[in-house]
Amino acid sequence: MGRQPQIRAATALLARPLARRVRRVLAVALAAALAPALLAGCRKTETAVALPPLGAVAGQTSVSGISSGAYMAGQFQLAHGPEVVGAGIIAGGPYGCAESLFADLMPGPGSAFLNITKAINGCMLNAMQVWGVPNPPMLADRARSLAQRQDIAPIEATLGDRVYLFTGRSDHTVVPAIVASAAAFYRELGMPAQQIKFVDTLDAGHAFVTENAGLSCDSTGKPYVVDCDYDQAGDMLTFIYGPLQPPAAKPTGEFIVFDQTAFTRDFTNHGMESSGVVYVPAACRDDGAREPAGCRVHIAFHGCAQNRALVGDSFIRDTGFARWADTNRLVILFPEAATSPFNPQGCWDWWGYTGRNYLTRTAPQIEAVYRMLMRLTVRGQPS
Repeated sequence: MGRQPQIRAATALLARPLARRVRRVLAVALAAALAPALLAGCRKTETAVALPPLGAVAGQTSVSGISSGAYMAGQFQLAHGPEVVGAGIIAGGPYGCAESLFADLMPGPGSAFLNITKAINGCMLNAMQVWGVPNPPMLADRARSLAQRQDIAPIEATLGDRVYLFTGRSDHTVVPAIVASAAAFYRELGMPAQQIKFVDTLDAGHAFVTENAGLSCDSTGKPYVVDCDYDQAGDMLTFIYGPLQPPAAKPTGEFIVFDQTAFTRDFTNHGMESSGVVYVPAACRDDGAREPAGCRVHIAFHGCAQNRALVGDSFIRDTGFARWADTNRLVILFPEAATSPFNPQGCWDWWGYTGRNYLTRTAPQIEAVYRMLMRLTVRGQPS
């Protein structure tokens, strides 16, 4: 499908009379409210345990994500620069892209509604290019301003990172030009060109790409994992960390469902599920009792409509991260965003639905995931 029909559809939606739009929002909200109950009856019962302390190395953390998860990966990277050594931005755009210049003028949640219009048209479909959206130089200046206010880490902490970016030629959800603007954003920050890898040669849809799992390569649909004969997880991790050992034939570690509420209890509006998953290779599981630990953490953020409530474990088990983790002493953290009446697709917050500080290290989702990372880096019994 071409881009123009999607642009016209998005524009038509925004142009509908208010009453009709309200009815549609209420219908979506009702469906979203009922979905968790329906899904609960279909999913097997599971027990979430405490996230284990593993003694991992905090300063060797990497992040990645697809779609809304790509935006969240970039936000986490800049918020916690000293801990992060690299990022993978898959079908996502530049940091702060959705933030409206007028968001601060809107009371309460109004800023999020203002931002989402820009997010869809300007930071996914590239329908606001004539108005200069996205604007990588301006967004780089915004990041520097937040760093000067200590709302995120110093920009210098990110300039040594390695950044992998990917867009599929058949992606009509977040179009290639938006991902190209993310690459331009990193260059505007001052990151050397040799530390940026931009892959745009595959006919992939809006999805995470694998060697042999998922839908046909050019597909866009649940579970948003496609087979393009390309090991995206391996290429990305190798670019970030340098040469790695070949992946295991099959994962032999443990997928642990853990309690996320331990990291969100003091937030009233966080938009996160009650549980997440961490993959722990056997070698890393043993590290808690000895020095030095040596295992590193990779945080993988799912995309919209890709959490376990909506697609099961496909993003966790079919993307290939676990195979690379086994042979390279990597712990893979899969945090989970929640579906809700106002976020029925379970997207990560890249437009402000959890509050105006969503870009900063005090944002509920960024802070919660950082707490998870800190738990993985300590030793001993979890509190």
